[in-house]
Amino acid sequence: MERIKILVVDDESRIRKLVRDFLVRQQYEVLEAADGEEALDLFYREKEIALIILDVMMPRRNGWEVCKEIREISKVPIIMLTAKGEESDELTGFEMGADEYISKPFSPKILVARVGAILRRCGKGEEEEALEIGGIVMNRVAHMVTVDGEPVELSYKEFELLSFFMENAGIALSREKILNQVWNYDYFGDARTIDTHVKKLRAKIGKKGEYIKTIWGMGYKFEVK
Repeated sequence: MERIKILVVDDESRIRKLVRDFLVRQQYEVLEAADGEEALDLFYREKEIALIILDVMMPRRNGWEVCKEIREISKVPIIMLTAKGEESDELTGFEMGADEYISKPFSPKILVARVGAILRRCGKGEEEEALEIGGIVMNRVAHMVTVDGEPVELSYKEFELLSFFMENAGIALSREKILNQVWNYDYFGDARTIDTHVKKLRAKIGKKGEYIKTIWGMGYKFEVK
């Protein structure tokens, strides 16, 4: 099955890398452009771009110009990404035909969630995304978990934590890596907050909590024997 293709346009390489890393983790194919001209060249050359993440302030051609030109020939979803937060800028973006407008600084996880939501509305996202290991079934689209057929109520972070464990079953995960993946990169809280969430998660999934092994002095490993 071909991966969904997304074009990321930003003149800051670190922003492109951050967004790309989060998108690739969700199995998207990512194309990059550093300015408006390069973005248009890629858009005309590449086939089946499903969504564009487009910065506003760029050299050569700015985001407004790129959005306007693309809208003349295509209805591809466009998320405008900018440092500006004025209401008038948001209105300009929507008038140009943008589908979403996100101001910097932003949460990459929220951006990826919006990408998924827009693609699903367009009929290009996954209809169902389920993960099953050892009697635990996780439906990431419906945000539901069952253990041996019984529904389990998890908080947002508990759900994200369990999802990360199940996706990396059998792999030793440090607390720092868990913080980077489940919490935002810019989260600088005490890594021991993970221990608290793991304790609650274990309690909620009952006997299956044994799957979450503690690696003393390092972190955790999700392992089903």
